[in-house]
Amino acid sequence: MNNSAGTAETTITRYSDLSGTETETDLLAVEEPLEIRLQLPGVSKHKAISITMRTPGDDFDLAAGFLFTEGIITGPAQVSKIRYCGMPAKDKNINNTLVAELADDVDIDLKRLERHFYTTSSCGVCGKSSIEALHTGAKKVETNSKFKSELIHTLPDTLRRVQAVFERTGGLHASALFDAEGNLDILREDVGRHNALDKVIGAKFMSDETPLNDRILLVSGRASFELVQKALMAGIPVLAAVGAPSSLAVELAGEFGMTLIGFVRDGRFNIYTGAERIV
Repeated sequence: MNNSAGTAETTITRYSDLSGTETETDLLAVEEPLEIRLQLPGVSKHKAISITMRTPGDDFDLAAGFLFTEGIITGPAQVSKIRYCGMPAKDKNINNTLVAELADDVDIDLKRLERHFYTTSSCGVCGKSSIEALHTGAKKVETNSKFKSELIHTLPDTLRRVQAVFERTGGLHASALFDAEGNLDILREDVGRHNALDKVIGAKFMSDETPLNDRILLVSGRASFELVQKALMAGIPVLAAVGAPSSLAVELAGEFGMTLIGFVRDGRFNIYTGAERIV
């Protein structure tokens, strides 16, 4: 059965060398598909843009963040409404289809959308239909913000303390924004690392708080090209990851002036680009 806060109960058989086998209830992170559609001005039919596997919750922020970080929209005023459409999933109180209604003055290049996205599936970069689509209009980071090295060390512990669903399931990625003093601004969790970040950026985007040029982003796993690209779209100057960055992530961060940090754990971290921002 589905519970609130992105978890579902299941029955498992637990085995150990000491106690043998026993049956008990365990919690899983919920994974459900979400189809994101556009309602274009003057067009009655919805345009399917993407399907992503996500943990239900903050779906509207996820859709807004996706549309923004993929360069489809540039400002919150371009979205007049985001709403669910269709019926909830069978035997579940989850709606897996939503539509973003765009304002009347928004002009969307449909041919670009058709070139750049498969309308049947998208789990991050693998949903792009061309290499050209990987470049979504990111701009060079512009900020004078500095961050203390001591602050970087504290971020993983803060993240773990507030990762409620991860503590119960062990199955979710997290993205979190912090200010220059290390105060937590916003946290989101999801089975998809790109979805967790879209939820964070979408919430800030719809509140008209982007660019986020005085914030530091921490992600719970590795730093991929896609996470760097999305953070750049939101103007985030520093991306720190508990895991390793990829070669393309380092290349992109260096090209656009982002500070990229990896292996933030056990009292150490590696700076791959933009070391001048860490003091």
